[in-house]
Amino acid sequence: MDLIIVSGLSGSGKSIALHALEDMGYFCIDNLPAKMLGALSHLLHRDPSYGVDNIAVSIDSRNREFLRTLDKNLASLRASGIHPRVLFLEASNDRIMQRYSETRRRHPLTNPHTSLMEGIADERRILAPIAQLADRVIDTSVTTPQGLRAAIRGFADGTLEKDPILMLQSFGYKHGIPREADTVVDLRCLPNPYWQEDLRDLNGLDGAVIDFLEHAPAVDQMVDQLTTFLKFWVSQFDVSDRPYLTVAFGCTGGQHRSVYMVERLARLFRETDRMVQIRHRDLQSVSLPFSS
Repeated sequence: MDLIIVSGLSGSGKSIALHALEDMGYFCIDNLPAKMLGALSHLLHRDPSYGVDNIAVSIDSRNREFLRTLDKNLASLRASGIHPRVLFLEASNDRIMQRYSETRRRHPLTNPHTSLMEGIADERRILAPIAQLADRVIDTSVTTPQGLRAAIRGFADGTLEKDPILMLQSFGYKHGIPREADTVVDLRCLPNPYWQEDLRDLNGLDGAVIDFLEHAPAVDQMVDQLTTFLKFWVSQFDVSDRPYLTVAFGCTGGQHRSVYMVERLARLFRETDRMVQIRHRDLQSVSLPFSS
């Protein structure tokens, strides 16, 4: 049985994550009292008549006792033949405050004597143990709900593959470095199509931008060196228990160079039968409201 524990800051997108997993066929439980997790998992694991192979549960900051003894609780599950994976969602303080302002919901750790900023700080402290042990951390500060759903699908599907999935992600430095990245490559040294007026409003998927970059010798050299580097180091993760490897490529705005590089490298690696997923984090700058 595949058990995914979804945790994270309130307002970071846990509900969206559960909905994405539910769409994939996971049996999802929101805000499960953590003391029930072991009994529920053992029951579903031992009795096939329930017909539940994949389960996802959301655990929040109210489960303080479980979080204080997290190592022990996860070890107990593993000892019974269940191997849980932990997905942790976070976002910047400013983004969480903005989302609460937009939805007008009350943060679970606020009260007449505790401000929203203080509640967020308290929640970060309480959830620190599970954030440190998470198999994957996703920062949703500038991620759209559609982008988060894609990242969740990649995380869940990764366990079903023998070799780690290679996640190639483009981003813009002006929007921040993605915290979930295992490796970050800076492409700002390459010629920038933005300074060509006729290319400024296009992106790395457009033919004119592709032609511009492919006529720059430095781009081909970068592609060759990155391909050699990634082919060697990705293979090293095949011998470890890793379902995915995320490599993020950044340029200034996340529209031109990084998008082009992700697409070109994805084609090269798919020719080698490597499982590859693509995510263009900042290609669409629209940020939609998140639920918690």
